[in-house]
Amino acid sequence: MTLYEYEHSEISAAPAAAIWPLWADTGRWPEWDAGVRSVVLDGSFTVGTSGTMTMDGMPPIPFTLTEVTEGRSFTDETRLPDAHLRFEHVLADVDGGTRIIYRVTIDGPDGFGPQVTEDTPDAMRALARLAEATLSGDRVPEPPDVTASSRV
Repeated sequence: MTLYEYEHSEISAAPAAAIWPLWADTGRWPEWDAGVRSVVLDGSFTVGTSGTMTMDGMPPIPFTLTEVTEGRSFTDETRLPDAHLRFEHVLADVDGGTRIIYRVTIDGPDGFGPQVTEDTPDAMRALARLAEATLSGDRVPEPPDVTASSRV
């Protein structure tokens, strides 16, 4: 087992109030993450709620919300037989918009971490664009086609 840590951030011109609903409505995740086919949450977007995410070519992956600060941040965790994955999502105000921060910690097999996070920058850029387009009423561009993704 190897500990893998990753962080990426994007700046969006949209305020956190425009980004948060795109996170809290898990059914919308495929709109900004091209590798996600569906996300089903078994309850409300609150601490302790579990769900499943289906990625391209993979069986559903279970996850649980372990931290939720309404409008600002959430953390979800996935426990697999050979790995523990922790995904932290944070919105921070900056001049002219919001910094979207994504942190990942994985305790798992060698080489697993980069595979999980490889499409993160594309997904975060698409999230930022979707929030900005929602504010302006513009048509939202299609997210890039990512065929190999396993991130929660």
